[in-house]
Amino acid sequence: MRLENIVWDSPDPRALGHFWAEALGADVLTEDDDGLEARLHLAPEVFLDLCFPPASTPADVPQRLHLDLRGAEQQHAVAERLVGLGARRVDIGQGDVPWVVLADPDGNAFCVMEDRPAYRAGSGPVAALPLDCADPDREARFWAAVTGWAPTADPHALAHPSGAGPLLELCPEPGPRRGKSRLHLDVRPGPDDATPLDLVRDHGGTVLPQPAPGLPWTVCADASGNEVCLLGVAPPA
Repeated sequence: MRLENIVWDSPDPRALGHFWAEALGADVLTEDDDGLEARLHLAPEVFLDLCFPPASTPADVPQRLHLDLRGAEQQHAVAERLVGLGARRVDIGQGDVPWVVLADPDGNAFCVMEDRPAYRAGSGPVAALPLDCADPDREARFWAAVTGWAPTADPHALAHPSGAGPLLELCPEPGPRRGKSRLHLDVRPGPDDATPLDLVRDHGGTVLPQPAPGLPWTVCADASGNEVCLLGVAPPA
C-alpha cells in the first residue's frame, strides 16, 4: 500500500488546482471538466498527486486534514508569495503562534511553518500533513498499515520509507467529525496487497457507503471517521 493522492473537493477545481500547483511547484498532469490533477515530485520514483475533483462539500464543516508548508528562515517570503498567488491571511483562533495561517481560494486553511527539528531537508515544499484523530495512537497504526509509511521519533508522525516528502501527523482532534472532509487522502494497494479491504478492517477501519455505483475505488474511513479511498479496489458487493 502507498499514499498516492491528496484530494481537495472544490466547487472550482481548476482554479484551486492551479493555485496549489503553482504554490507547490507541481506539474499539471490533466485538466478537463472533471477537474485537475498535478504531480508533486519528491524524490526519484517518490511523488504525491494533487487531485481536485468538482464537489460541493459544505464550507462550514471543520477541516480535519490540512497542509503545513515549509517556511523556516524564508517563512515571511513564502507566505507573501502565496498571498500573491491568491491566498489570504486568516484568523482561526490560533493566537500568538510562530507559524502563519493562510487560506487558499476555496477557504481551506493551511500553515506556513517555522523551522522545526522534525522537518527534514528532503520533505519538499510540504513539511507535514496534520490529520485530526480521536485516538492518535490507534490511527498511527491504521495509517502506517494503509500507507506503508513508518513511525518516526514521534510515534504519532509517519514518514515515507525513503525519508522523502512530508510527515503524516496524527493529531488529537478538537472535536468529533461533523461531516465529510473537504480534503482526504487516497492510497493504492500494491501487487502483493491481495486483501486491502481486510487490512483496513483489521486495523479498525470501515468500508463506507459508496457515493455511486461502478467507481474504480472504495471509500473507507479510519476509526475516527477520516475518509480514505482505496484506488483500484472495487467496492464489496
